[in-house]
Amino acid sequence: MAACLIWSLGVYADELSREAQISLLTCTPGDELYARYGHTAIRVQDPGNDLDVVFNYGIFDFDTDHFYWKFVRGETWYELGAAPYWWFMREYEETRRPVYEQVLNFTPEQNNALWDKLVENYEPENRKYLYNFVFDNCATRPYYLINSVLTENGTQGMQSAYQGAEGMTYRRFIQHYTPKNSWADFGINLLFGPKADKPMHGEERLFLPEELMFYLSEARFANTKLVLNEQIAPFEIAPVPWYQTWYFGMVIYFLVVFGISLYDRRRKQWSWGVELAAGIPYVLLLLIVTFLTFFSCHPLVGFGWRLLIIPTIHLCARIVYIFR
Repeated sequence: MAACLIWSLGVYADELSREAQISLLTCTPGDELYARYGHTAIRVQDPGNDLDVVFNYGIFDFDTDHFYWKFVRGETWYELGAAPYWWFMREYEETRRPVYEQVLNFTPEQNNALWDKLVENYEPENRKYLYNFVFDNCATRPYYLINSVLTENGTQGMQSAYQGAEGMTYRRFIQHYTPKNSWADFGINLLFGPKADKPMHGEERLFLPEELMFYLSEARFANTKLVLNEQIAPFEIAPVPWYQTWYFGMVIYFLVVFGISLYDRRRKQWSWGVELAAGIPYVLLLLIVTFLTFFSCHPLVGFGWRLLIIPTIHLCARIVYIFR
């Protein structure tokens, strides 16, 4: 099956040699929102075939027709990419983002089984998949691929003693990787509905790269440790300065509206411009949440009490004028 490897990479291997090793790569978070949760990839290293290639399920194309419309609806198609290891690592070295590696304790037969699956997935007709941040992404795909190799011969698959985020809600789990009190943190609470407060169990928590990394670190199959050797460490989430936090922005918003209310009270005239400036963005936000809840594939979006934060602040400040 692996006879037609990726010729564009200038490599070829019908079968991996007995020297081959397959690793799970876990990339630490970046500054961009889409990179804030880290990334997962699979490295295949085979000195016998002069092969060192990384398979990456996180490729998407901004030039796709109607990309942003599809992105908003949750209909973004990702695909499996393949690149030489040195090329894949260049971006992380330039941005000084550590990449952790876990070498799988596979037999040569299991290595070849996983290799065949990767090559088959890389065929043009198989590369694309409908991305879902929680249920089908760059971390879940490698996990299910590795586990499928373990279960092919009737074995139970991997079992891990790692508890990690077991029982944690989706909201809290995702927030863990978002700088506390940042605007991104505020946005998560604003857009996530009651479904985000459902506890996660078992495989449900393996959609984020760090959790998968630690899960594999303590995993076993057929009384054998899954990871042969590794070099891993917890992700570091940099805090945001106080003046960039969402609550500082809300305090400024409250003081501005409160000041306008005092001014309106003194001159005994209502400033409708303030109501429009606050109301129009909020109505737009409600429309966005409504659309994402009923007309998109995003699994965790919904109406929650946090949507009342902005109008409550606005109302409290305007009470100064209303009850003069």
